[in-house]
Amino acid sequence: MTTAPLHAQLRAEPPDWWLGMNNPKLQLMVIGEGIGRTTPSLDYTGVSLDAWHTATSPNYLFLDLIIGPEASAGTLPLRFVFPDGRSENLSYPLQERERPASAYTGFDATDVIYLITPDRFANGNPENDRWPGMREQKVDRTDDYGRHGGDIQGIRDHLDYLADMGFTALWSSPLLENDMPESSYHGYAITDFYKVDPRFGTLEEYKALSAEAASRGIKLIMDQVANHCGLYHWWMEDLPFTDWIHYQKEWQQGQPYTVTNHQRTVNQDAYASEADRELMNAGWFVPSMPDLNQDNPFLARYLIQNSIWWVETLNLGGIRQDTYPYPDKDFMAEWARAIMEEYPNFNIVGEEWSYNPLLVAYWQHGMANRDGYQSWLRSTMDFPLQQDLVSALNQEEGWDAGLNVLYQSLANDFNYPRPEDLLVFADNHDMDRLFTQVKESPQRAEMAMAFVLTAPRTPQVYYGTEILMENSAKPGDHGLIRTEFPGGWADSPVNAFTGKGLSPAQKTMQLRMRRLLQYRKGSWALKSGSTLHFSPQDGVYLMARKFEEETVVLLLNKNKAPYTLELERFSELGVSGELWEVLREKTVKWSGKLNLDAPGAYILTTSK
Repeated sequence: MTTAPLHAQLRAEPPDWWLGMNNPKLQLMVIGEGIGRTTPSLDYTGVSLDAWHTATSPNYLFLDLIIGPEASAGTLPLRFVFPDGRSENLSYPLQERERPASAYTGFDATDVIYLITPDRFANGNPENDRWPGMREQKVDRTDDYGRHGGDIQGIRDHLDYLADMGFTALWSSPLLENDMPESSYHGYAITDFYKVDPRFGTLEEYKALSAEAASRGIKLIMDQVANHCGLYHWWMEDLPFTDWIHYQKEWQQGQPYTVTNHQRTVNQDAYASEADRELMNAGWFVPSMPDLNQDNPFLARYLIQNSIWWVETLNLGGIRQDTYPYPDKDFMAEWARAIMEEYPNFNIVGEEWSYNPLLVAYWQHGMANRDGYQSWLRSTMDFPLQQDLVSALNQEEGWDAGLNVLYQSLANDFNYPRPEDLLVFADNHDMDRLFTQVKESPQRAEMAMAFVLTAPRTPQVYYGTEILMENSAKPGDHGLIRTEFPGGWADSPVNAFTGKGLSPAQKTMQLRMRRLLQYRKGSWALKSGSTLHFSPQDGVYLMARKFEEETVVLLLNKNKAPYTLELERFSELGVSGELWEVLREKTVKWSGKLNLDAPGAYILTTSK
């Protein structure tokens, strides 16, 4: 499956580590031909070799190190003696930390996250579109599921665009190696957990992206996957243990893979059968992604250390964990706890694609779950509110329909320990684009994004939503959902970075979102204010955020004809006189009545 022998060179993972970590214990996975038959030793002041463990395969050895407070930075001289007396040496780097753990500040409700599919955002370096020796060599920009050439350099080239728009955090889908035969562009079939995919760039470029983003006030969020790996991960040639992946014996015997039942409710359901729990946890997501068995303690430790290594290496401002309810939930709590105890100001958001707010709330740390489970997750993804937002905008108005759906959905916030930490969004890389969801109505798209950016949540925006990108030709098609951002390629006829070729509706959407995003950066009412909303009437919904002397009022107006809003009902807001309308940048008088000329969103503030 690979061109070079798997164990040709002695190596260890993680490839390096640091002094002064909260947890002084480090477990190295050492990989090399016959290394499991050796006796290891280490002579280094302040670092002790506490134990070592053999695996089923003779080509792995797991070393338990303890890094004491008296240790200094340097190179650990690991020695491995074979039964015949010959030996091999491995120099292992131990480094000083560049910053204290408390300096790793995670994203929160003061941020707005921009989500990018790197292969489809911008091609900054056409020279790395293909890479010698990798299984997928084809680059076909006409193929929704082929590689298009976007890369890390392309993101770096356009960080100014993100900053100018007003985004303060960047989440890209995974940039690690996906050496798969086809559809390797998306990044979720990882074949090396410590290697950047060369078609995206290098580790040094990834570090540069983090540093350059930070210099613009943008945090970097890493998309990680603990549930599965790619079928062509290097260890699939020689799995360390007989239980490294689920249904390992069946796979090795060439039997059909066992698919998960996707019944995520087994994590909470007191009545769920063990058979259903087992299939949900152990079943493979898809045939090309073997399901990892976190019950194996060595794999569990490997995944935890891998996440910490990337936080430290990239100075991350957060982790988004893919398919959160699919792995063993007790392991996921252990994983999140290890990270949050190492970095107390950090943040992790878990993907729970459920439209039931009870299921989403279960995964937020601090929830009083009846089974006593605590996840250690500050944030989860608010799919229930996303679905209700789109439904509210698309439906005709009624006592239990239209904007009332949104009003009632936000009323569910009593269910969450910290609603402001939930990640709210109108669309993402796995669902139809917002403009397609709202049936290509610019007014509905505007209302959706106005709500996302003013609600008591941590907002996320999918790249291109600000210019009304759509996938209406093929609803549900993931390849088209993750389409190219206009201007990211030299031959792009339209350039959304400069505005060249955008339609009037696209320019208006982009301009109004920029205005709101930039206003939000300085608005404590939107970032941490109290929330008050009024039940919708006559196709108008009002939500307000307040912090000290600043009040921000969101109006969603679905009336097609001009509408006069009577203001007496909203007197408890305590606002009057001239307010600033953020989206249209004009003064509005709040007194008696307010004329709404057109359907769409109106954002009024007492603080210009």
